[in-house]
Amino acid sequence: MAAKQPGVVESILRVQELADYIVPFAIRAVCDLGVADHLVDGPRPVEELAEATGAHAPSLLRTLRALACKSIFVEVEPGSFALTPLAELLRSDHPLSLRDAYPLLPADVSAWAHFHHTVETGEAAFDHVHGRRYYDYLAEHPDESRRFDGSVHAQNRLVLRTVLSAYDWGGLGTIVDVAGGDGAFLARLLARHPSLRGVLFDLPHVAARAPAVLERAGVADRCEVVSGSFFDGVPEGGDTYLLKTILHDWDDEAAQTILANVRAGLGPDGRLILLEALLEQGDDFHVGKLLDLHSLVTVGGPDRSREDFERLLSRAGFELAGVTSTATLAIMEAKPRRERRLLNGR
Repeated sequence: MAAKQPGVVESILRVQELADYIVPFAIRAVCDLGVADHLVDGPRPVEELAEATGAHAPSLLRTLRALACKSIFVEVEPGSFALTPLAELLRSDHPLSLRDAYPLLPADVSAWAHFHHTVETGEAAFDHVHGRRYYDYLAEHPDESRRFDGSVHAQNRLVLRTVLSAYDWGGLGTIVDVAGGDGAFLARLLARHPSLRGVLFDLPHVAARAPAVLERAGVADRCEVVSGSFFDGVPEGGDTYLLKTILHDWDDEAAQTILANVRAGLGPDGRLILLEALLEQGDDFHVGKLLDLHSLVTVGGPDRSREDFERLLSRAGFELAGVTSTATLAIMEAKPRRERRLLNGR
């Protein structure tokens, strides 16, 4: 009888862990219920948690036990649970809270259930399942659009912590945040740098939520809100134009249109800041490789390498002036390309 291959059992268990979708769904469910918020003061029996969250106690017990074996919550005594360092991040009041980062949206789940369609055809599974583009769907479903904004807010907390200290934002003058959502990112920038002014630009149904966000941050008097589509043009007159995780949603042709419209609105001495996850070669883990699949399924757009961005920018009349890597997104600074005159002056 052949000897068992060393490590094969461990490999099988590892593949099972990676292929599992039970834990991700369970995390999303307890986040939607707000379970972690009810454990701030210490352990509680599952019956109390169920009553506080409106859950079915036996089902919640089974869910928490499954998560506890992954170190998310801990069963301190039979039927009684407490927070762990991982579960602390699911609290609403945690400074880096992830509670809203992973909403359990049926439309997204349906798209991922048809991921095979994307792999087979290269088409966004979301379009295939729902018969419309992702952002068109959100425009028609305001509740899901708000939850999408909540997930962006949660992810922004970590992004802000990494990018704010990695770049000199204070000298950028007036920043036009193109497709800046409800203004959460721009609000933090303005709050940190009182010398900055801002223009928040997004589709009407999204921009309508920005004034309240800017007001809460205390920066509404330094930020104008403008609605429109970046395919038609962008507000003119800004010193700096910001595109945060926007181009990865669009193919090269659409991205080229967006960049060309930004170039048209930007003065000769202005600059463009791109915040994107750059694809890197090799087998090392990089978040850009995962975000690339998310873009592929939901919107069909590609994440790109530095060389890809250099080509896109060049075609739109920009030149890449510098790249600053962070633990989350790369900060790419581009400036209008100055056409070089020939030696004979022509």
